[in-house]
Amino acid sequence: MSVPVVSVTDLYHPPEDPGDNVDLVMAYGLPGVELRAVILDALQEKRDLVDGGVPGYPGPRDPGIVPVSQLNAIFGRDVPFAVAPFRRMRAVDDTMDDAPAFQQFGVDLLIRTLRESPEPVHVLSFGSARPIAVALNRAPEVFAEKLARLHLCAGTTTPTYPEWNVLQDPIAMIRVLSADLPVALYPCATEESCYAYDEHNTFYWLDSLAWIAGMHPALRRYLGYALGRVARPDWLRVLEEELPADVMAGVYARRHAVWETAVWIQVSGRRIVRRPDGTHRIVPAGDVEPGDHVVRNDLVPCRVTPHETGLYSFELVDGPSRTSVFVRDDPAEYERALNEALPHLYQSFRPPGPWPA
Repeated sequence: MSVPVVSVTDLYHPPEDPGDNVDLVMAYGLPGVELRAVILDALQEKRDLVDGGVPGYPGPRDPGIVPVSQLNAIFGRDVPFAVAPFRRMRAVDDTMDDAPAFQQFGVDLLIRTLRESPEPVHVLSFGSARPIAVALNRAPEVFAEKLARLHLCAGTTTPTYPEWNVLQDPIAMIRVLSADLPVALYPCATEESCYAYDEHNTFYWLDSLAWIAGMHPALRRYLGYALGRVARPDWLRVLEEELPADVMAGVYARRHAVWETAVWIQVSGRRIVRRPDGTHRIVPAGDVEPGDHVVRNDLVPCRVTPHETGLYSFELVDGPSRTSVFVRDDPAEYERALNEALPHLYQSFRPPGPWPA
């Protein structure tokens, strides 16, 4: 049985963080995941610096309508998508009804997708959580009935470092963490940085992206177009043609920062394993074999306290809780395992239909 999900992502075009383009392939390619909708969580307030002095992205960039459309074309899907309000919330009870009509569609799509689902839906947040907070303010009864779990990829393991997703809309984070919702926390940063490691944050490095060369041709071109920041306007035709060798060489040589993998492994019911021969793979839980070593990628119960900055603190608890937090045993082992297992998983995705080789 497939797991129904909605991806709420701060995906832009041209890319702001190209990791969002890479990550969204998971939503389409992972067996057992049924992507019901994509909500584009875009902040268009033009500021060179975000609160706290963190460098911003003044643009130009627009919500990622192009990459979502490309993936719909590649996978032969008609996954609905829409944009949410472009500015920050003004209060925790803000319903943002005064946003332009076009920016209402993302909130409406999220509410409608939950309401019309025959079973509870997992909502995955890879951005500010603003569309979720606004939808919650408009339709709390829908969330109470139809939210399986909110997977919140944001925040810091201690409430000190100004993590990017939180800074995008602190009030939105306070709203969703103050509600009585089933929430899984996936902190992106430590007290030091979003590029540091501890047992509860999700960050790791992929040493290179050379493995993209072994992906399905259409997916290889999709990622080359995004990560190479190709300016061609014919964004569907580009999926059928090889990009210049120098563009792809630059893409393959990149070191790639990742924060989202833990979420997809959890939602899809998979495990990271080291086989007896030393190879690492991401496999369905039912395919773990007796000789496999499982690299921990778990959720453990906790109690969360939101702070006025939008950051949060948490403490682990022994009993059941509606809130949980990600945990891994050894970040170095985790990184080594995923440098082999994640490329293998991406290379296994085979979209339907004929595509030029």
